[in-house]
Amino acid sequence: MSPNYIRSFSEGCLRPPTVIGQFHTLFFGSIRMFFLGVLGFAVYGNEALHFSCDPDKREVNLFCYNQFRPITPQVFWALQLVIVLVPGAFFHLYAACKSIKQEDILQKSSYTGFYIFSVFLRIVLEVVAFWLQIQLFGFKVSAIYMCDVGALEKKFNITRCMVPEHFEKTIFLIAMYTFTVITVILCVAEIFEISCRRLGFLKTQ
Repeated sequence: MSPNYIRSFSEGCLRPPTVIGQFHTLFFGSIRMFFLGVLGFAVYGNEALHFSCDPDKREVNLFCYNQFRPITPQVFWALQLVIVLVPGAFFHLYAACKSIKQEDILQKSSYTGFYIFSVFLRIVLEVVAFWLQIQLFGFKVSAIYMCDVGALEKKFNITRCMVPEHFEKTIFLIAMYTFTVITVILCVAEIFEISCRRLGFLKTQ
């Protein structure tokens, strides 16, 4: 791929053809990633080290933590961000290879339809991630986690584990749900903006 294609691809990713799309890129690329990268590490970074059970033994703590966290929230949210970026990246790669200018995307029906499809796919991926987050983490992190240690052949099958900083984690969970809802709303609003531009209610850029 030539440098011109790379430049067109990067410009398309950073400067979508709609105003709301550009705001979405700013929100998605700066606020959401900063929140996850900086605050997420501060809240979840040492969770495994401070997760303790009764009896407080390494094998019990490790077994119960793996049961409590089948996947760590940081990894899940990082995967969510990457996967949600894929539809837009594919579209802008296609536009770069076809030498399609950003201002032409909303002028030709085929380009507009392809772009709307990428935005709709983004919505679907966000909704799926929202549902998976509910299944994996719920809406609240409890201070006590009841762990089934029957597989370790312990005397008691259920043991109590202390979850560190559970209140902070609950706040962070709600914040990540909120970010997902905001990005879905922005995607829907972007499709509405495109429709208004195509119908002539708004001037094209």
